[in-house]
Amino acid sequence: MTTAALGVAIRPMDDAEQDAVAALWDACGLTRPWNPPAWDIPFARANPSSEVLVAVTDNGRVVGSVLCGHDGHRGWLYYVAVHPDHRRTGLGRRMVEAGEQWLAAQGVWKVMLMVRDTNAAVQDFYRSLGYDRDPVTVMSRRVAPSPGGG
Repeated sequence: MTTAALGVAIRPMDDAEQDAVAALWDACGLTRPWNPPAWDIPFARANPSSEVLVAVTDNGRVVGSVLCGHDGHRGWLYYVAVHPDHRRTGLGRRMVEAGEQWLAAQGVWKVMLMVRDTNAAVQDFYRSLGYDRDPVTVMSRRVAPSPGGG
């Protein structure tokens, strides 16, 4: 899967791009100490039901990402990121569409994502793409120490 427009190609991440993807996630405020990219990226890439897609400029700079995964029924989008220098160009929409296409190719028919309650701008972005808020409560429980120690 490669889609090129505006000098940016979207494709599966190369191993050599892990540090650049982690730096992008940091620049976009997506990382948390207890959930380090150095663990998340290899974990996702080792799983055949997930993929990290990146947007790369003509000069090789990683400026966008989406981590897609599924449980055999529902697909999930994580780490949808666009470098601040490339926002408001349509790249965010392209990243979401690329993730949706990857999931659809895996046989997934419903895509889910989570947005923090306090992030109204991103909620509006996803609504503009046709996403609706589901009347569910997400609950969690840690069953092992996190790789980040938090």
